[in-house]
Amino acid sequence: MLNLMVAITFDGVMGKDNKLVWRIPTDLKYFKEKTLGKKMIMGRKTFESLGGVLPNREHIVLTRDLSYKAPESVKIIHTLEDVEPYIESEEEVFLIGGAEIFTMLMEKCHRLYITWVDKEFEGDTYFPLLKLKDFKEVSSVEAHDEKSDIHLIFSVYEKLENSIS
Repeated sequence: MLNLMVAITFDGVMGKDNKLVWRIPTDLKYFKEKTLGKKMIMGRKTFESLGGVLPNREHIVLTRDLSYKAPESVKIIHTLEDVEPYIESEEEVFLIGGAEIFTMLMEKCHRLYITWVDKEFEGDTYFPLLKLKDFKEVSSVEAHDEKSDIHLIFSVYEKLENSIS
């Protein structure tokens, strides 16, 4: 099943200049726990912002660039139709960004894992907050990252029955 994972501010900021605008160890640990051993679908810019292949996860990069080259372990796909097998897969597959990919595929996700970052940041990349109307929050856990001194809320949302595409 296709699920989404993202960290955002309350006003939807995800990043700036193709990078995260924060470094929050508690959120990075959460991301690793959830995605370890799983497949992750992302856009080219998101993949390039990782700085390399993350260990013990399958990377699937969606790009319109037919000549795009990535390490051999990375699967390259070029169309939304190429994502279809992952949408209803028995295994959990994570959509991890960026904004354009979220906008195109969020309606196909069953579950959203959203880390709410309780601090204002300047950004140029935003999460499509209006699309949250098709989901309901099913769990929420608060945490405080000591290193960054930032309060977080780890929320899980599930697709409303009448919104399944």
